[in-house]
Amino acid sequence: MANKLTLITKGFIKDNPTFSLVLGMCPTLATTTSAMNGLEMGLATLFVLVLSNMAISAIAPIVPDKVHIPVYIVVIATFVTVLQLLMQAYVPAIYSTLGLFIPLIVVNCIVLGRAEAFANKNSVIDSALDGLGIGIGFTLSLTVIGLIREILGSGAAFGFKFIPGDGILAFVMAPGAFLVLGYLMVLFNKFLKK
Repeated sequence: MANKLTLITKGFIKDNPTFSLVLGMCPTLATTTSAMNGLEMGLATLFVLVLSNMAISAIAPIVPDKVHIPVYIVVIATFVTVLQLLMQAYVPAIYSTLGLFIPLIVVNCIVLGRAEAFANKNSVIDSALDGLGIGIGFTLSLTVIGLIREILGSGAAFGFKFIPGDGILAFVMAPGAFLVLGYLMVLFNKFLKK
């Protein structure tokens, strides 16, 4: 049981996709203008990670080595398409906010990286747990970055304004994403080395 728990928790800190592995920088920088956007993008990626890891783990033994990457991309694209259709049907506001970045999950190096590094070599259950841990770690990272940017940029958290007036505009723009990500990576890695 401890091994199964480790599969989940290693994605939070040791193998955190954003702060340790430095993967998925496009959605990290682009969608974290608010905590809610970060949370939503993280959950969308988590959904694809868990399901694609499970499917790839199940089919890996029968996929020839020469075509395994294209096959994995087709599997991931299938789950992204399912996610996209579900979001358009049931949460159109979230879909319109994240828009372009949902289809880009197909080429997100976190998803393909976990398929190549873990799912094709491990059981379906272990692969699902790995996807869950990495997905939660990614979701937490995006949410924290979005929260800091939202507080500094607009004086709000999850859309609730608690600081009167305007914030520092740079934090809701691209430079703020780089600043917050950079400082958080430094703090995260300093914490890991202790």
